Amino acid sequence: MKILLNKNDLNEALYGVSNLGFVPTMGSLHEGHMSLIKKSMKECKKTLVSIFINPTQFNNKIDFKNYPKSHKRDLSILKKLNVDFVFVPKNNDIYNYKRTKKIKLSKKDKIMCAKYRKGHFEGVIDVMDRLTKIIKPKKIFMGEKDFQQLYLVKNFIEKNYKSRIVPCKTIRDKNKLALSSRNILLNKNELSIARQLSKTVYSIKKKLNKIDDKKKFLLKNKKEIKKIYNTSIEYLELRNINNLQMTNNIKKSKLFIAYYLNKIRLIDNF
Repeated sequence: MKILLNKNDLNEALYGVSNLGFVPTMGSLHEGHMSLIKKSMKECKKTLVSIFINPTQFNNKIDFKNYPKSHKRDLSILKKLNVDFVFVPKNNDIYNYKRTKKIKLSKKDKIMCAKYRKGHFEGVIDVMDRLTKIIKPKKIFMGEKDFQQLYLVKNFIEKNYKSRIVPCKTIRDKNKLALSSRNILLNKNELSIARQLSKTVYSIKKKLNKIDDKKKFLLKNKKEIKKIYNTSIEYLELRNINNLQMTNNIKKSKLFIAYYLNKIRLIDNF
């Protein structure tokens, strides 16, 4: 496993490498990340994993400061997986030039997380654009848990590069809770609530097929979840997976949720 600490290391290591798989991460690796890495190693000749906590995608300074970090543990996991390259850039390796054209979301995309986390996806797309430009991977592996992120990045990258985005299934624990680096920030009680809440949302999605007025049903359930779990919910919405527009059709749709436990924001989709 080669650890690449800057752009020069990266260029030298990747010279002549073709069929490269890329897994972008912000560290604090878990089974979800590992599934992406294993898929890349299966489909590509070489695999590069980046660890970079991107400041521009945080719309909250405290959230950025508190984002979980476990550098030694991450490198140990990647070594055991026998990953080819680990890219650990510094800010000036990525943000060494100003954009000539500002990244802007269209009005139709300012929904769900984009509505509540202003500037977040612009920051995600910006860093993915910069990373793709310097790494030049054949395939980029991303999880479906951050489905809106996957959707927006896929549209941008595949329009501007030859790289292809490979969507990967959400990895969950036995209680249906999606694995996330942010779960580390939850205490035992909050973790228990998150698991129960995940089961509830999963059950709501299963019931939707038999409901005519889905919007009314979801609004009622949103209020009930708030009350039962004493949580703040930003949205609980059924949307089409191809264009992320609101839908009443269960086919080709996902039920999306974003909520807070204490001050920790969690997202999921079923």
